[in-house]
Amino acid sequence: MRIKVDDEVVVIAGNDKGERGKVLRVIPKKNRLVVSGINVVKKHQKPRQTGGRGGRTQGGIIEFEAPIDVSNVMVADPETGEPTRVGVRRDENGRRVRFAKKSGVALD
Repeated sequence: MRIKVDDEVVVIAGNDKGERGKVLRVIPKKNRLVVSGINVVKKHQKPRQTGGRGGRTQGGIIEFEAPIDVSNVMVADPETGEPTRVGVRRDENGRRVRFAKKSGVALD
């Protein structure tokens, strides 16, 4: 998976198509990621007792970003802001560097 945390991504498919946001979490085993402000869902949660000191979690309707599939997003090009593919090449020191295929600008 060539997308990392803190990358700026553009949604290319689904209900939030055209929206952009920052990657908050990457789940490589499920090929999914969580993007800020994208795929926000509501969940009805019961109040329940937590484990220590008699604390309680408050119930109600909570909103949170649900994970989306990696195939539905593309990295935003740092120069133009358009969606672009990500390539990998070696720099002069031999380190692996990700770059935007449209502009050739390094992402790392």
